[in-house]
Amino acid sequence: MRLKTFLYLLALICFSSVVASPALAGESPEALARLAVSDKPAEAGAAIAQLRAMGPKGLQLLLDNHAEEIGQVISGLPLNEQEWQRLSAALDAVSQQRNSYASGLYWYTDFDQALAASRASGKPILSLRLLGKLSEEFSCANSRFFRTVLYANSDVASYLREHFILHWKSVRPAPRVTIDFGDGRKLERTLTGNSIHYVLDSSGSLLDALPGLYGPALFKRGLTRAEGLAKQLQGKNPSERRVALRAYHDSRIRAIANDWAVDVAKSGGRVPPDVAARIEQRKAAPGAIEVAPVAITKGIVEIDILRAITADATALEAATDLSAWNKIAELHQSDALLDSNSIALMAHQNPALRADQGLLARTVKNLEKYMALDAARNEYMLHTKLHAWFVTGMTGAGVETLNERVYAQLFLTPSSDPWLGLYLPDAYSALENGGVSRN
Repeated sequence: MRLKTFLYLLALICFSSVVASPALAGESPEALARLAVSDKPAEAGAAIAQLRAMGPKGLQLLLDNHAEEIGQVISGLPLNEQEWQRLSAALDAVSQQRNSYASGLYWYTDFDQALAASRASGKPILSLRLLGKLSEEFSCANSRFFRTVLYANSDVASYLREHFILHWKSVRPAPRVTIDFGDGRKLERTLTGNSIHYVLDSSGSLLDALPGLYGPALFKRGLTRAEGLAKQLQGKNPSERRVALRAYHDSRIRAIANDWAVDVAKSGGRVPPDVAARIEQRKAAPGAIEVAPVAITKGIVEIDILRAITADATALEAATDLSAWNKIAELHQSDALLDSNSIALMAHQNPALRADQGLLARTVKNLEKYMALDAARNEYMLHTKLHAWFVTGMTGAGVETLNERVYAQLFLTPSSDPWLGLYLPDAYSALENGGVSRN
């Protein structure tokens, strides 16, 4: 990025983080959309702040008034680079999502505002937790994939806009590493980190969660189920709500275990007898929700149910090696197909992909294969464990409490480890101070 463009964007961020200038208070919405891409940072920042404060309508104004330029970029047609930098920076600042020109999605970063929007609209909340910020280039890898393969997907983006209030919160900064090859070339990447989408109702209560990366079709099916659950719970008293939530998550555990067994058989594998017996037993025996009310104490019930249910996820993991997971993923490759909008974003991000259609096709195919594998493991192993936690009462614990447990026990990056597992004090590196420095 050229120095002049960098300084412009830096000033724009500073100005757009403050309240809009009173001088722009009387401007028409169309004028604000025009001023948001001004080459004067103070003027642009003030207009962006006002558009941001308008909520999704402010973003839509910006999208509508610059539809032609956005269409050019999506189509791969040339556009003045400085003008595009200003427009994309304005879009990302208003939406609080990097590359938002491809998604058109507005994200709340204040949870109270998201709750108010949810209550006003009747829509549930989709709350993303990630390392880094969704508005930054170098957020964690999964959140970057979300921006490309999920949020930029035309079908998924449309569904999110119409059915959910979107919110994100950073768990901690994303670790970054720069590899200097010594000849002028540098490679910059993020290390470790994972992301999760929580679904909450208009009171902020947990309904479900989708851990890690999913393909577009599977992601949308998960959201559709969660939205249906939100509608099912409307009007229920607290007791009825608890029963319905546990029944939903218990049924999802049984469905996932059965789907896994079917996939293993289809891919030529063999379900271990003990796992097959457990799956059949859970089909025939009362679910956890029916057992819970007749138990002696809540504590005993939760321990026993959790052990029984998480045994499914543990058994699936133990019984499925990488070769088997790859075969299962192949059965669901259609769930991971990228649409033309996502592919256009990939090409726009990388000049090498724009210049070589063969390279682009291979890159897309590799990403789809990786995504199908990741989604299968996330759904069959991680999501099963989450459903088990929900059955035993985690829906009432609050999203912050659950998120701590998710990052500690599912993602294995607990908040108690400031180094995210990347630094081991007892591992000798032959570097001064172990290679650690503090700024």
